[in-house]
Amino acid sequence: MIEPDIAFACDAILPRPASRKLIIQIPCYNEAGTLAIALDALPRSVPGFDAVEWLVIDDGSTDSTVAVARAAGADHIVSHPVNRGLAAAFKTGLENALSLGADVIVNTDADNQYDASDIPVLTRPILDREADMVVGARPINDTEHFSWLKKRLQGLGSWVVRAASKTQVADAPSGFRAFTAEAAMRLNVFGAYTYTLETIIQAGLSDLKIVSVPIHTNPDLRPSRLVRSVPSYVRRSVGTIFHMFLIYRPLVLFVGVGVAAITFGLALGARFLYFLAMGNGEGHIQSVILAALAIILGSLTLVMAMVANLISVNRKLGEQILFRVRRLEQMRNLPERNASTGELESRRKQSS
Repeated sequence: MIEPDIAFACDAILPRPASRKLIIQIPCYNEAGTLAIALDALPRSVPGFDAVEWLVIDDGSTDSTVAVARAAGADHIVSHPVNRGLAAAFKTGLENALSLGADVIVNTDADNQYDASDIPVLTRPILDREADMVVGARPINDTEHFSWLKKRLQGLGSWVVRAASKTQVADAPSGFRAFTAEAAMRLNVFGAYTYTLETIIQAGLSDLKIVSVPIHTNPDLRPSRLVRSVPSYVRRSVGTIFHMFLIYRPLVLFVGVGVAAITFGLALGARFLYFLAMGNGEGHIQSVILAALAIILGSLTLVMAMVANLISVNRKLGEQILFRVRRLEQMRNLPERNASTGELESRRKQSS
């Protein structure tokens, strides 16, 4: 959600767009076998939008993904020279969608997992100004190709993300989601593995309003490339959550560890004093050494907490500056955007 001072400043300097544009982005890596099916299902018109465009992000594919995208009618194709990972492709998509003048961005998968007919459902809360980010909640328990263990882990993971992000997202790993341009400008993806958990935690801790809506899924066309093994997925997901806490809530993290260490050290010290008072202190010198180490480490961790909090303040200032720059760049391109939208629509009518 735009901060009042930022929104006021940008609106005062630059005009609002004359039309509303939706860009549907699809990150791809060697998806020649399924991309045509996914693109064929995408809508060319969505209620509430004057233009709908398709953006394909080719993440260094070595097959005919780009040729398939062109043949299927993708409006924009952006390619990475090498495979950089899903998170990097997602980030590239957001950056290019913003540069193309998107007011709302929908992200979906190239394997046609999500039902494209739900895109109006996904964008409705944004059009109604009820959300900055909308996440599609899949019917996990009714999905036949999900194993019992995967269903349980999906539920547990979503609960952990809800607790970490202070949101009510029902299906955190879902990649079918919509963003306002302002929300996309505020999101900064740091990880290389996946964007799904990270963006929810980041958006929640940045006070963006997130809404979940129920969606439908299509039959499975291929096995998931992201979840190659349950232990690996769990390990990477835990690492992502810890990383986001380290970036966005360092004071809570370090203070908790520091207080725990100092408490442990004081408890050991009290235990030694008890034995010392009972005349048996010589046999518990190790407790004194361990208590001193715990208190010292706890104190150092508290110092780290204060330093990390100061760094976090600078990060927030940097994010505000980056948001202003992105906002001004987007609004500066409004005339070119309206002209290019008209040309694109004219080419479509001629080709049809």
